[in-house]
Amino acid sequence: MTFNWLNRYYENTDESLLQKGKVFVLLGPRRVGKTELIKKLISNYSGNVFSGTGDNLDLREILSSQRLQRISSALGSYDLIFIDEAQRIPEIGFSIKLLIDSFPDKIIILTGSSSFELAGQLGEPLTGRQKQKRLFPLSIIELHQQFGGMHVVEKLDELLIFGSYPEVINQNTGIDKTEYLLSLRDSYLLKDIFELENLKHSDKLFDLLKLLAFQIGHEVSLNEIANKLGIAKQSVERYISLLEKAFVIKRLGGFSRNLRNEITKSSRYYFLDNGVRNAIINNFNPLGSRSDAGMLWENFMIMERLKKQEYQRIYS
Repeated sequence: MTFNWLNRYYENTDESLLQKGKVFVLLGPRRVGKTELIKKLISNYSGNVFSGTGDNLDLREILSSQRLQRISSALGSYDLIFIDEAQRIPEIGFSIKLLIDSFPDKIIILTGSSSFELAGQLGEPLTGRQKQKRLFPLSIIELHQQFGGMHVVEKLDELLIFGSYPEVINQNTGIDKTEYLLSLRDSYLLKDIFELENLKHSDKLFDLLKLLAFQIGHEVSLNEIANKLGIAKQSVERYISLLEKAFVIKRLGGFSRNLRNEITKSSRYYFLDNGVRNAIINNFNPLGSRSDAGMLWENFMIMERLKKQEYQRIYS
């Protein structure tokens, strides 16, 4: 299948993403197109560019050494440094701090999945030195800009069932979309968590996701989930935190006009993509024959609002 590039919001934003002396960090779920987007953003850059990946053992050894002489010798001659899958490099934050302190005129770009947050590698070392953005599956804003409003209307049922991962949008048939989402579920969805966290009950993670998938729009009792899974409430809390950091789910806290009551209210949980949610429960039936159509609509609307807030920098 030929992959057709789908325009992303950050390609046309007025915001300056690439700045000298700053590290641009692009986070997001696996397979949403982070690497290809960066390649698009730097395609017309005229300076000397290094493009590498955290899977490269030589690059990993050089950066994880945290020896300025080695790092400078390898990367000092480049004007722009792009490292994909940077979460695979131990202590990447301190290594990049050394580089940016010594060469403040360089542009540095790091991409990776949620492992950045899971490992906590970019926090303190790059405080005040990074511009961090998130990339999601395709938004209605992006689809509307590229294809027009009528296209979105015609494809709405598909978006509710199969979601909007770029490769899903590019698939021609429902069977192809289904097969891709099942592959994503089995191969990539929880890969970061399994790589970095020593989970004793990894099967419980999928069971937890199934329970959350059937409670979209409802307040969730962690005690009830813990009882159903046969694990401690603390384990449920940990798993949910990991799933949110891995860009699988999104927690929304309760709302109350009394702020003290708001803190104690139960949360609701939504999936970052409808297609992923349906892959978890293995249900890709048409919208008209589903009993959970209301849940799909609510999940879809919540996530579109969150994408709009992220991309257009709406802080309310």
